[in-house]
This record gives sequence, C-alpha cells and structure tokens, in this order.
Amino acid sequence: MQGKVSPEPSAPGVYVGIDVCKARLDVYIHPIGQKLSLSNDKLGLKRLKQSLARHAVVLIVMEATSKYHRQAHRSLSAGGLPVAVVNPLRSRLFAEAIGTLAKTDRVDARILAIFGESLDPAITPPSPELIETLQELFRGRKAAVAERTALLNQLAVSKSKRLILEIKRQLRAFETSIANLEAEIARLIKTDLRLQRRLEILVSIPGVGDLTAVALIVELQEIGALSAKQVALLAGLAPIACDSGDTKGVRHIKGGRAHLREALYMAAVSASRSNPHLKAFYDRLIAKGKEAKLALTAVMRKLVVLANTLVRENRKWQPNLP
Repeated sequence: MQGKVSPEPSAPGVYVGIDVCKARLDVYIHPIGQKLSLSNDKLGLKRLKQSLARHAVVLIVMEATSKYHRQAHRSLSAGGLPVAVVNPLRSRLFAEAIGTLAKTDRVDARILAIFGESLDPAITPPSPELIETLQELFRGRKAAVAERTALLNQLAVSKSKRLILEIKRQLRAFETSIANLEAEIARLIKTDLRLQRRLEILVSIPGVGDLTAVALIVELQEIGALSAKQVALLAGLAPIACDSGDTKGVRHIKGGRAHLREALYMAAVSASRSNPHLKAFYDRLIAKGKEAKLALTAVMRKLVVLANTLVRENRKWQPNLP
C-alpha cells in the first residue's frame, strides 16, 4: 500500500521501551539503540507507529501510570502492535538487579526495552473504555469520601462558629458530589448487560454491597476467568512463603491491588457477621487463637474466591447448593 513502510523480511526483532509521562513519550528501541522523544498525543503516536513500522517489533513495554499510558496503549494495540503494561515496581527492581541505579525518563525507556527482552512479560489487552470510565468514577468517589471524612473529623473539634458553618457547607457539597458519582456509576453499569449481570451476582453474596461489587467489577476485570490461587494473588490476599533451609517463615500477604483490597476489608467485616458460612469460618479461626485481623484477611480471601467462582458459573449465591 502506498505510504506504508514494511519491515525488511530479514530484519531482526526489536524490543521497544516507552517511558510515559503526561506530555511526552520517551522511546528506546533495543538492540539497535534508537531513541525517540514524542508528544503524548495523537500526532506523537502517529509518528511513533510510522517509526516502528520500519522494524519487526517483538514487544513494546510500558509502565502502568494511572491514566497517562492508556491512550498510547490503546492506539498501539489497535495498530496491531504487541504491548505489555508492567508494574513500575517490577521494572525498577529489574533495573537495580542489572546494576542501573540512575533513574531518568530515557534510562527508564531503555530498561523497559531490556526488561521486555529478558523477562518476556505477557501482552496486556487494553481495558474497555467503559471499565476505565467506571474506574475513574469509582476512585473519584473514594477520594471524595476521604475528603468528607477529614471534614467530619475537623468539624468534631472546631469551636469557631464561622469555621463550623464553612465546614458544613463543604460537607453538603461533598455529599452532593458523592451522590452524583454513585448515580453515574449505576447508570453506566445498566448500559452493559454483562456488567449488570455481574453486579446482580456479586450483591447476592451476604456482606457484599453495591460499592464492594462495583470495586470487584472495575478493579478485577479478570473476575470469573481465574483460578482460586490467581484471584487471591491479584487481590494481594495470598499468603506468600518465606522459607529458607529448615526455617519456615511466617506467611504474609503482599502486593496485589490496593483499591480492591480496601473494598474487600469492609465487606469481610460485614460478611463475618451476616454471612452464615463466613461467620462460622471466622469464628473457627478466632477459636483456634487467630488474631482478628488475620481472621478477617482469611475472610477477605474467601470472599474474593467465592465471587470469582459465582461469576465464572454465572449464578447467584445460595445458602445451600442444590
């Protein structure tokens, strides 16, 4: 096709690292050592794809950067290029492991390219735009709730009448904002039959309310397609071994998705009181001498595994299986 540049048939495969920030993309093409600096917008991405069309791209690696990487991820994937989005902590630890202590945008781009060649991370499909929108709304609501809590704490110790009036005015504004965000989240979920069905399944679990169900939907898109061990690990609720020689270390949870885990904590508190099976499980752990926090963590793990199973089987929770 006229105007399209194809890679040479014998061209060696290249790995591309992209360090993403709000305004710019720093690109490193390994092993040829080519460096590019482009704007993080449609024009910059168009130029990047034109440059990459000259090479046989094996893998593009970029870090998850809240939302700044999303446009590049979606555009490159739509162009047929393989893209892996990795945890920034993994790439930083990899850099230190190979002796690179410096951290600049260009250095990070090079490290990501070498990371891709060395560890071959899995290709990451872009999230649906609806899920990304719901995720932003959900996290925005969480931030608004945190602000409201701070204002309530301030109100409790304030003496100035003028300050009290101002805090109450701000509280009303946050209450309105939270209600509006919750209404928009509910409206968007109703526009997608698949998400609506997931919500119905999840809220059928005693202890799981609407907000926890939304957290499971937007923070755990893979729900229903994972094993019990995988879903516990993604939620950061799997006990990680710490053994050496004859020493058996204490297992601790580690990593995972913080926003999801925070939502599951309150659900576990409720489920340990209202869900008959999980209440019995919690009580058994306490009777065996487990600390309440450890018992709640175990309930959280049970909850996310149960939610994953119900979504996979497309059925609501029942007190007794038929």
